[in-house]
Amino acid sequence: MVSLVENEVAKIICKKRLHVIVVILLVIIGLFAYGENYTISRMQQRVADEMGIENSTEWENLIRQQLSDLERRMNNPYIPEEGRASLRVRIDQLSFYLDKGINPISPTSAKFMGDFMEQSILLLLPLMIIILAADIVSGEFNSGTIKLLLTRPVQRWKILLSKLWAITIMEMVVIISIAIISWLVSIVVFRQGGFNEPVITGFRILEGRLDASQIRTIPRWQYLVMVYSIGYYVAFVIGCLSLMVSVMVKSTSASIGIMMSALIGGSFLSLFIADWKITRYLFTVNMNLVSFLSGEFIIFEGLSMTFSTLVLLGWATGSLVLAFIKFTREDILS
Repeated sequence: MVSLVENEVAKIICKKRLHVIVVILLVIIGLFAYGENYTISRMQQRVADEMGIENSTEWENLIRQQLSDLERRMNNPYIPEEGRASLRVRIDQLSFYLDKGINPISPTSAKFMGDFMEQSILLLLPLMIIILAADIVSGEFNSGTIKLLLTRPVQRWKILLSKLWAITIMEMVVIISIAIISWLVSIVVFRQGGFNEPVITGFRILEGRLDASQIRTIPRWQYLVMVYSIGYYVAFVIGCLSLMVSVMVKSTSASIGIMMSALIGGSFLSLFIADWKITRYLFTVNMNLVSFLSGEFIIFEGLSMTFSTLVLLGWATGSLVLAFIKFTREDILS
């Protein structure tokens, strides 16, 4: 099994897609860091202009400016109720931070690493996993090596299991790459670590309002471990789905197309049928597990960390069952 896994990992690396992913990460993370730094600088300048001073780096003033902007948006009559509820939750959060004297917007390396992973979980990270895993089996059919692979004296389920292990390993490589690259870029841009600064987690949304009764304060590094662990879990689920599609369609282009369509189309579809209860069981709806840590407003009723985790686990388990049944029973050699 070890030699099989090593062989599958070598195949993925030889395709040089990991190199492409690293280059993409360097570009996107660099732009993301520049954007965050620019946004903070602009806000500081706005606050300074309103206060009639040369520069303002007081985070309390920045929070008050954000609250003022959010209140102004709340007064817009054209904002839908869902958007208004989201703004209300954000206002409650910022007010809580301000009352407790905790800085939630400090441009530190640790905060940037967490913010980038939080934003990546819904689209960028799944797309990178699809690029790596969508042809793990279908590529064997396209290249004609599938028959050679299956003529080896190894049971089929072991071959597919080795491919699953290879995907799992490469998912970890991608997560570690995101952490390292985002840390290197952010430490150059922000020049602050911030790994021991306090972070508040445990916010809940009850009837459209923020519930702070179960919050707790943890160091930033611990919050990062939680966020990146969630990222790896989501990557694993996407990897399982990609493996199943790769087994089913036997075409690399079709496999990648189906997974990308499911990912992007599922996100759009969930916005149009948010009132349907079946929407809660879409894997795209349940990928945003980080929102349960940060206390973001969720438009779908009935979602929780436990529910979403189990739904994603169900998708991963079902995908693996179908993939193994198809791969082990299909007459591929004829």
